[in-house]
Amino acid sequence: MYGNYLKQHQPHLKTNIFGSERSQVQIEDDRTGISIETLKRAITDNLYYIQGKNKSLATPHDYYMALAYTVRDRLIHRWLKTIETYLQQDARFVFYLSAEFLMGRQLGHNLVNVGLWSQAYQALTESGLDLYELMEQEAEPGLGNGGLGRLAACFLDSLATLEIPTVGYGIRYEFGIFDQQIQAGWQVERPDRWLHLGNPWEIPRPEYMVEVKLGGHTEAYTDLQGCYRVRWVSDRTVLGTPYDTLVPGYNTNTVNTLRLWSAKASQDFDFQVFDTGDYTRAVAQKTFSENISKVLYPNDNTPQGKELRLEQQYFFVSCSLQDIIRIYLWNHDNLDRFYEKAAIQLNDTHPSIGIAELMRLLVDEHQMDWERAWQITQNTFAYTNHTLLSEALERWSVSLFARLLPRHLEIIYEINRRFLDRVWLEYSGDKDKIARLSLIEEGAEKQVRMAHLACVGSHAVNGVSALHTELLKSDVLKDFYELSPEKFSNKTNGITPRRWLLLSNPKLTLLTTQTIGKEWIKNLEELRQLETLVNDCHFCDRWNQIKQENKQDLKAYIQHHQGIEIDANSLFDIQVKRIHEYKRQLLNVLYIITLYNRIKNNPDLEIQPRTFIFGGKAAPGYWMAKLIIKLINSVAEVVNRDPHVGNLLKVVFLPNFSVTLGEKVYPAADLSEQISTAGKEASGTGNMKFALNGALTIGTLDGANIEIREAVGAENFFLFGLTAEEVVKLKTQGYNPRDYYNTNAELREAIDRIALGYFSLDEPSRFQPIVDSLLNRDEYLLLADYQSYLDCQEQVSQAYQDRDNWTRMSILNVARMGRFSSDRAIREYAADIWQVKPVKIELEDTEKLLVKRRGVVE
Repeated sequence: MYGNYLKQHQPHLKTNIFGSERSQVQIEDDRTGISIETLKRAITDNLYYIQGKNKSLATPHDYYMALAYTVRDRLIHRWLKTIETYLQQDARFVFYLSAEFLMGRQLGHNLVNVGLWSQAYQALTESGLDLYELMEQEAEPGLGNGGLGRLAACFLDSLATLEIPTVGYGIRYEFGIFDQQIQAGWQVERPDRWLHLGNPWEIPRPEYMVEVKLGGHTEAYTDLQGCYRVRWVSDRTVLGTPYDTLVPGYNTNTVNTLRLWSAKASQDFDFQVFDTGDYTRAVAQKTFSENISKVLYPNDNTPQGKELRLEQQYFFVSCSLQDIIRIYLWNHDNLDRFYEKAAIQLNDTHPSIGIAELMRLLVDEHQMDWERAWQITQNTFAYTNHTLLSEALERWSVSLFARLLPRHLEIIYEINRRFLDRVWLEYSGDKDKIARLSLIEEGAEKQVRMAHLACVGSHAVNGVSALHTELLKSDVLKDFYELSPEKFSNKTNGITPRRWLLLSNPKLTLLTTQTIGKEWIKNLEELRQLETLVNDCHFCDRWNQIKQENKQDLKAYIQHHQGIEIDANSLFDIQVKRIHEYKRQLLNVLYIITLYNRIKNNPDLEIQPRTFIFGGKAAPGYWMAKLIIKLINSVAEVVNRDPHVGNLLKVVFLPNFSVTLGEKVYPAADLSEQISTAGKEASGTGNMKFALNGALTIGTLDGANIEIREAVGAENFFLFGLTAEEVVKLKTQGYNPRDYYNTNAELREAIDRIALGYFSLDEPSRFQPIVDSLLNRDEYLLLADYQSYLDCQEQVSQAYQDRDNWTRMSILNVARMGRFSSDRAIREYAADIWQVKPVKIELEDTEKLLVKRRGVVE
């Protein structure tokens, strides 16, 4: 796409975008050298000795692998030196536990961060190869579902860039999130086979394999000192094998580690059963165990799915905690001061079983008394909450816990007993308060409240935007805030500018760097200097030209992959995010239908031409979200084929939205749709990616939208809709969506088009569940916000007519995005929650490194 542009401007890119100011160690051997000739030789050697191909047999993927191994070689000596330095200095670590890490493709990112882009480009060019073609060979690991996993990836980039000792822990999902295909307008899930051709960026570490117990029962006993102890007798075990991915910082020698766990059976094969002829049962244990790391977020609409989800969470948390203890004991004889060297961050509620698991390890495995173990646990863990939706604050049935994790259930009951004793004294026996704070939710089926466990077992709890944190304190976790207000703080999310501007928008990066230098890459506040250029005609023209070129690139992508012809001069109105009712893709669809109706009712109507672009995946078990995808595609089919509409409206759904596709979409956007119901979105980071690439935002006062609007200026943000307080008030008073339907003619006409089967002629009632939901419940208040949204979109259309002013607004959006860097967020976590300091990594000179390598060989 943008490869041709980069090729034309490569001389500038060498020094202005991807160059590194770090003084580079000149070690000219084939594993670590960075000269053009050394890189050419290393790529050829890796092609021959690792891929087992010569030039006559090699495929583009073979060359990609050879290049990836060449880059990895140059990371490894930095990585080993990083680990060595951390251990020698007995550094305090951040251990970041997350069920998702949506890292994106690694080749381009690693080339940029270690300052090898221009050398690799030239080495490949001289060898008759194209860097951009090789980058397209890389499979993107789908190890996340959206913002949570992408935030974790941004944080790892910032942690390495800021030289903070870190290990990220997660699951090496064999198939990750599914590949989304659209067939007849419906989402169809296919396995994400990201590993089928190998992954050059990971290093298996079978020597650090750990054992994870499941099921069974517990037995009480008295130890030699006369202390009461409990032994967990499991009925099966699973082995966790770690795979390490190297995470380099930008313009620094630091290379941190992302360690992902793969599940293996403790007994792969039952020879006796095989000999009886029962071949399936002979490998049943292997299949059963390896399911744990097979797929990201298995459908939990069934009891089996729920059990597998809990197994996944416990598996990676237990593996990680055992590994963290192993790392700590490298420099220490006991665990008494464990919390002084380990800061464990729970990225949302998924890893919260870690509270009970660390207690089990300390009390049962390391024979520590309860009070000391609890002090260590509380001082070690911190908890980031990422949701305001009650269904996402995980609960597991007590019966499932008893069957799968019997010892942990006992520990949770004991934690709860001691905690409620304190609550009883604090609130003079207030039974309602005690019931709300209890880790166990009473009812027909008792539930373990995992967010409650995270709050009780952590020394810090944070939200991820100012509004989100206030809603946690005033609503979702109100009782915990009132009990321990000192635990709570806000840490607004951020994004890494290395991925989301430097790498994804090289044209805008080039203009920015030529204009203000490249300090902004590590200090995003430097973009403020662009404000002085909003009246510079030459700069504004170039800015607008770059936006248009990015739109042309996306237009070409859509034409090539979907056969839809769109107008690059139209307003690109884009909503790409996970498909969920609260994110209100349906409100956007209602607006499209309204515009369509206006054109049909008045063929001579003059409106601002728009291209509406959607993207995002629905959870496999979320039927309504999948029906929304079908509606978007059905509306697109009708609108795009209607000759009366022409180029005034086009609707596109981009299948299989990913980090890689996002790198094409965000730079091309004119308008960013951030239209969730106020009080439902924790933060959002897509809003930041769009704004950093010069898109203007239409949005509600929800999540980080509020802070983005404050930063860029209200005049540069299109605001509509109810506030969070007004949402609560309206629902309290008794919200009737039919009142809006009956009194708003355009709304009624839009909904009637859906209800009457205009977009589903083959099955007129197909979308009736959507209509019924809107008219009878409308949980997310689409109808209440509909007219405000239409009025605001009219302001957008009017503003876009004045392209000069629109460009100025775009520049100001980018210039004022400094506070939304993940570097800023990590600095706040490091200072306020983790109390961790940077550790500078110094590389040896050539002679010392070669002596050390010879010593390893000898």
